[in-house]
Amino acid sequence: MKIKVVGIPVQDQERALTFYTEKLGFVKKQDIPLGEGNRWLTVVSAEEPDGPELLLEPAPNHFEPAKVYQNAVKEAGMPYTQFRVDDVQKEYERLSGNGVEFSMKPTDMGTSKVAIFDDTCGNNMMIVEMV
Repeated sequence: MKIKVVGIPVQDQERALTFYTEKLGFVKKQDIPLGEGNRWLTVVSAEEPDGPELLLEPAPNHFEPAKVYQNAVKEAGMPYTQFRVDDVQKEYERLSGNGVEFSMKPTDMGTSKVAIFDDTCGNNMMIVEMV
């Protein structure tokens, strides 16, 4: 068994695509129309183009429980998922320079350093450096 696609809920697929490619530096992998304005839309790490795909899932727009869950996680200040980086401080500076807004600046957590940012599509995301 392999992990190939991981979905995250987004409130606007086009805005999510712009954020994840232009601000974070991911690369669009698949963009397949599904009807009613929805798409099978994935991005991948530029560093690992054949690695796992991140599905920008429009579920909050069509499935109320997904919207409730997404809002509750965001309001609690919890990250929806995490991205591994080699250097949190360096990545924080790069992303801040791209206009990404952080709710938690780089913080030492003992065995890791973390920072949390808003993906502008309904989610908090965390970058993590293992130390």
